[in-house]
Amino acid sequence: MVLTVVSGAGRAWRLTERIGHGSEGVVYAVDDARPLVAKLVPDPPSPAAYRRRIARLVRQRREPRTVRLLAGTPVRIAWPMVAVRTGGAEADAVDGYLMADLRRDYRPFAQLLSPAARRAALPEATWATALAAARSLARLVADLHAEGYVVGDLKPDNLWADGQGRVGIGDVDSWQFTDGGELFPGRMGTPGYTAPERIGAPPGTPPDRGADEFVLAVLVHQLLTDGLHPFAGHPGDGGSYLSYDDNVLHGRCRLLDRASVVMPRSAPPADLLPRRLGELFRAAFGGVRPSASAWATALAAEAAPERLRRCPADTRHVHTAERPWCPWCDLAEAVGGGAAERTDHRPETAGPGVPGPGRAEHRALRKGDTWPS
Repeated sequence: MVLTVVSGAGRAWRLTERIGHGSEGVVYAVDDARPLVAKLVPDPPSPAAYRRRIARLVRQRREPRTVRLLAGTPVRIAWPMVAVRTGGAEADAVDGYLMADLRRDYRPFAQLLSPAARRAALPEATWATALAAARSLARLVADLHAEGYVVGDLKPDNLWADGQGRVGIGDVDSWQFTDGGELFPGRMGTPGYTAPERIGAPPGTPPDRGADEFVLAVLVHQLLTDGLHPFAGHPGDGGSYLSYDDNVLHGRCRLLDRASVVMPRSAPPADLLPRRLGELFRAAFGGVRPSASAWATALAAEAAPERLRRCPADTRHVHTAERPWCPWCDLAEAVGGGAAERTDHRPETAGPGVPGPGRAEHRALRKGDTWPS
């Protein structure tokens, strides 16, 4: 069945293949000369409120603050361009919008986090690329905050990256913003990428910049540690592992307390992180959270050529100049060359939305399956 969407002005677009879906919407390719995709949201909590949200975002596209965010090449944000509805009976119509297709310039962000996916999709990426992507992400979040936007549901599924470490973001319709004095609250959240004060909060509780700053630190940590979540690990007291969120609520994080978790052998060593970044992580997870701008500044400093070293034993490995020897070689030696294939340290799912303890946290790292150079 061919889907067609129509704008309020009567212009029609034909949708082709279905290319993705999330908790609320489905994304389709658009038959158009320009690289466009369409997001349709079949069952928003309030269809009228959703239509009003999209209309305001489309209008804001012409405002100076949004023009500033969309400046540059490649575009960093898949901003709603025009509101659309599917054809057919009014009762069956589905609302959505057209936006830029970020696949033209980027790959899914998760491909930069997973060693196996990175080798296949971004084979030239290095730990320096991870630093560049972390800085790009921090700069993007800082710019959004400066213009009054809160992402609210910052997570890998909403992000994109390229081989130079540039980062893009989608799902703008879930952001929190104000327009004409009206608050359009953030509506979404994702297990494993939620600030502690928002875990278990009543539905509809608006996020703030601090929520973004917590998740930004989680994502930066994953970028710099081969995908390792900072709250990964089984409880150090012998209790059962339940989820990342449970570890967040109980402060189980090796950067805060090494004895609080038992880590898999495949986990990169904590001391591969430069001291300055380690201090920022500890503040983000257990103190006053650094701003996105502070992260961008610190990451830019660590990405300077004099702050990086190439491993003499394996030229594919790059690490901080603070470390006198290569952490990636240490890791390969620690887990052994004959170990099973490594995953991204993410526990397998024990139930809907509940990460559970699975084989993924116990698989070891195959020799050489680390950041190349």
